[in-house]
Amino acid sequence: MESHEEKTPCPPEKIVYDPERGVRVCIETGEVIESQVIGDEAEWRAYTPDEKARRTRVGSPLSFSKPNLGVDVYVGGPKEGGRRIRGLSHRLESVRVQRGLRMGRAMTSLEKNINQALRIIEEVVARLELPYSVKEEAARLYREAANKGLTRGRSIYSMVAATIYAACRKNRYPITLDEIARAFETKEAPIKREIARNYRLLVRDLNLNIPVIEPERFVYRIASALNLPDNVTVEAIKIVKKVRQRGLTAGKDPSGLAAAAVYLAALKHGLRKTQKEVAQVAGVTEVTVRNRYKEIDAILKGEEGG
Repeated sequence: MESHEEKTPCPPEKIVYDPERGVRVCIETGEVIESQVIGDEAEWRAYTPDEKARRTRVGSPLSFSKPNLGVDVYVGGPKEGGRRIRGLSHRLESVRVQRGLRMGRAMTSLEKNINQALRIIEEVVARLELPYSVKEEAARLYREAANKGLTRGRSIYSMVAATIYAACRKNRYPITLDEIARAFETKEAPIKREIARNYRLLVRDLNLNIPVIEPERFVYRIASALNLPDNVTVEAIKIVKKVRQRGLTAGKDPSGLAAAAVYLAALKHGLRKTQKEVAQVAGVTEVTVRNRYKEIDAILKGEEGG
């Protein structure tokens, strides 16, 4: 009587899927375990969770700047799925929920407040032509502040302005508090002092780590707005680096230093720009530009004399 050796089944962890042939194979024996398999694996590769979230196509990635984080909710109708909900109260409830979701109505006062803030953020970011990263960070900060109760009893416009400014600072985007405030002139115009107070509140209660923005970032922006040539921009950056070596930048507003450097660089190249023009573009006062200009000019003349 012949004895037949029983086959040892391949462990699940040793089975791999071959997408080109549509088969599952044991990597130890090479045996085809299953053929004509419809693969459910992604045809792309991802090496980090963030990369996987960006590449997946089962839905759009979560977004702080969208209501419900961009997750769409669908509620079936009374007759969906072959079942019919009996009773008028059930049908009315189903219709009410669908209408509420379709119109984007929040279910709580907190969600209503957040959704209104998100619309304002969207509008202001578009008006100021801020990058997407700033919009997402501002939305995230407002959500966190609202959930902690920091928005209660405060103007929604001033809180939104503060979160946008904080988002710009965190992303090292060069913008001044005056520019943020001016973007809300057509709204219930929050005064600069109120925005600044709310910004300090966010930094303290949300434990924000705000990096220092280098004056050079403002130089590029100011020179571009004044249509100055590249050689003026390069000269202004050299000036900023010189005054930094002398310790003038410590504790000074970077936009004011950048404005004065651009003004001085333009003068050196024979391009007449008034202090008022430079101040308006930089979002600072003429007095600030004049004071910083005098300080920088004194340092540069002292080096030339030495």
